Amino acid sequence: MLTELHIQNFAIIDKLDLRFDAGLIILTGETGAGKSIILDAVVMLIGGKADTTFVRTDSDAAFVEAVFQLSGPEKEAVHFILNREELMDDPNYVTLMREVRKEGRSVARINGRTVNVGLLKELGALLIDIHGQAEHLSLLDPRAHLGLLDRFAEVDQPLGDYRQTYHALLNLRRELTDLRKAQSDSDRRVEMLTYQAEEIESARLKTGEDEELRKERDRLANAESLAQNAQEALALLDEGSPETPAATDLVGQAAQALATLAKIDAGQAELASQAELLLDTISDVIHGLRDYLEEIEFNPKRLEDVEERLDVLHSLTRKYGGNIPAVIAYGADARKQLETITGAADRINNLEMQEAKLLEKIAKQGGVLSEKRKSAAIKMGKGIEAELNDLKMQSARFGVDFQTKPDANGAPLPDGTRIAFDQNGFDRVEFLIAPNPGEGLKPLAKIASGGETSRLMLGLKNVLATADQVPSLIFDEIDQGIGGRVGMVVGHKLWNLSRTHQVFCVTHLPQLAVFGDQHYQVQKLIDNGRTLTRVESLDGDPRLLELSQMLGEVGEGTLRSAHELLQAARQTIKSTK
Repeated sequence: MLTELHIQNFAIIDKLDLRFDAGLIILTGETGAGKSIILDAVVMLIGGKADTTFVRTDSDAAFVEAVFQLSGPEKEAVHFILNREELMDDPNYVTLMREVRKEGRSVARINGRTVNVGLLKELGALLIDIHGQAEHLSLLDPRAHLGLLDRFAEVDQPLGDYRQTYHALLNLRRELTDLRKAQSDSDRRVEMLTYQAEEIESARLKTGEDEELRKERDRLANAESLAQNAQEALALLDEGSPETPAATDLVGQAAQALATLAKIDAGQAELASQAELLLDTISDVIHGLRDYLEEIEFNPKRLEDVEERLDVLHSLTRKYGGNIPAVIAYGADARKQLETITGAADRINNLEMQEAKLLEKIAKQGGVLSEKRKSAAIKMGKGIEAELNDLKMQSARFGVDFQTKPDANGAPLPDGTRIAFDQNGFDRVEFLIAPNPGEGLKPLAKIASGGETSRLMLGLKNVLATADQVPSLIFDEIDQGIGGRVGMVVGHKLWNLSRTHQVFCVTHLPQLAVFGDQHYQVQKLIDNGRTLTRVESLDGDPRLLELSQMLGEVGEGTLRSAHELLQAARQTIKSTK
């Protein structure tokens, strides 16, 4: 529900801070005092037009902010949007803000973060309905009617069962579509996939093979140079010449000399050991060089084979992936696709049989849903007509229009025809009304505006009180064209409605105002040559005085009448509890 409303520099409102409780909240005041301006601010707040004319003269921007407490059935839907948009703060509250600047720029915020106006409107529609501003009437949107009827009909279980079958059918049809598409161009794809799989498989690829082959190619291509360098190193280390002894001989002589030295000077034993180690190391190098020389291969044919193999690997990686593991994976996927296509015909036949069974199940479950809806629609119509009768619209009639669409791929009916369906069933539902005798039933959006519309909405809201999840309702002009007696009826119905919703009502009728749990007076003042709007919470004598003024010139008679109206309202409420 709406708990706080802050308005600043909006038309004739310089600054306004209001706090609201649950129940029925009444706003009264003379014409032009600013009641409609407050509603305009709320309309802008929930995504309505942000007109620069709203900006107060000599101000840079108009500002509206509201805090909503989330405690009813709307909480889950609001949380879904906040989580989806990563805007969640306090799970029990949400803050909406709208600002329009004098140069025309508009800013919208949810929980302090800037958002687009569309998101503000989406969230606002879950939080508040303004009756009297037709563009914000959720009940005038046929898209909302089926959900309202379903909640009134209490079809959660059959609707849940139906949707489970519906989603299973969607998944099956998605697979069927993929298989049929694969089958439609199967010949061309089979030829291409077979070529790709066989080309990759015939290459018998091994991970890391390309790196090993490049090393081998380098050895084969440089075999002569490698052998020459190895021979030269071996000669210097082990063979020597008459002029130059081999390195092993020289190191061996040095090792013997150091061994003799160490026998005399034990402190040099470490040097002798290092010389022996150096001699052993050179011996190991010599053995390694001899083995390496034996491995060096002067083989042009092998070099040619290696080059050809590397060309094959390069071609495959260029076509199917940047490296050998990617090419192997590509080949495995091609083989898998071939298996899928090869078995597609059998799988399609199997899925088509499953589809037929699911369609029959959809038809049965959808039929159950439709019957429950139609039965509830009759009950709803009677209830709404009774409400309208109390509101002095005795001849008004209400109906629910059910429509279906034929569809060759739809759910099969007993008569052999097929009808379209979606996640909500077969039915396209719209609420119809005939407010006056002799008029046929027409869509709600085409009915008269003003007080008649508001009374109709009140009747609808009372009957759909448990089905309607919007927590806060604002009724404007609901007293248009009605007298005091009907005003008491309307006031009582608004009070009843405010037991399940927070209800705001702008009224000029004291007979209606006396039912309020909170009463605010809207006044227009002149201060330093500027027009201002002030809102004051009324209780006790100030409220009695305001009700007396609404009845006429304040005097003993009007004060007594106001007191009697309050007493009558309290008695009516007491008899209701």
